[in-house]
Amino acid sequence: MKPAALLKTALLLGAAFVAYLRFVRPRVLDWGAREDERRRTLPGDDILAAPAIQTTRAVTVEAPPDRIWPWLVQMGPRPRAGVYTYDWIERRLGIDIENSDRLLPEFQHLEAGTFWELSPGQGLRVREVEPGRAIVLQWEPTESTWGFVLASVPGDEGATRLISRNRVQGHGLRFWLLMRLLMEPGSLVMERKMLLGIRDRAERTTAEDIAAITH
Repeated sequence: MKPAALLKTALLLGAAFVAYLRFVRPRVLDWGAREDERRRTLPGDDILAAPAIQTTRAVTVEAPPDRIWPWLVQMGPRPRAGVYTYDWIERRLGIDIENSDRLLPEFQHLEAGTFWELSPGQGLRVREVEPGRAIVLQWEPTESTWGFVLASVPGDEGATRLISRNRVQGHGLRFWLLMRLLMEPGSLVMERKMLLGIRDRAERTTAEDIAAITH
């Protein structure tokens, strides 16, 4: 490639990257979240004082918290209920996981300190559990956090906001390039599917379903 053509290509790629950072990346990081949700301090935020990256993604669920919480609390690798995203991708990555479309009575209790090994030497530690409201997980060994919060919708008692927040540690050029070009967009694809999967399951859940797992 001639130097002039090479320079033109480099300038176009640079302009595209700048445009992505300015116009697209904010939507990638905060898909579905409202301004107050992006700014709000959520459970688990105190674990990492100054994360390199924070995402806040959210969806409205037309159901009260008690029909959403059972789907959240049973999440995890097999034999738990999965994370309601593209589990075939997770399995290709070596994670033993399979999504469930039913409530599992045996996994309706979760305690802080529980560790889910996802691959040798890596996994998620349950850091905080506020029954009916929040679960905070921490990746090990990276220490990055992942929290799920149920919040009320002002003026709509029958709806709930399901908020997911990731706070990620890291530094260096390789970290920033990997995160911006691969991990951030990829995490949106997976997390959007997960949030919508929880929403759809919760909206189909009946009072009889809840009664069946509490008696």
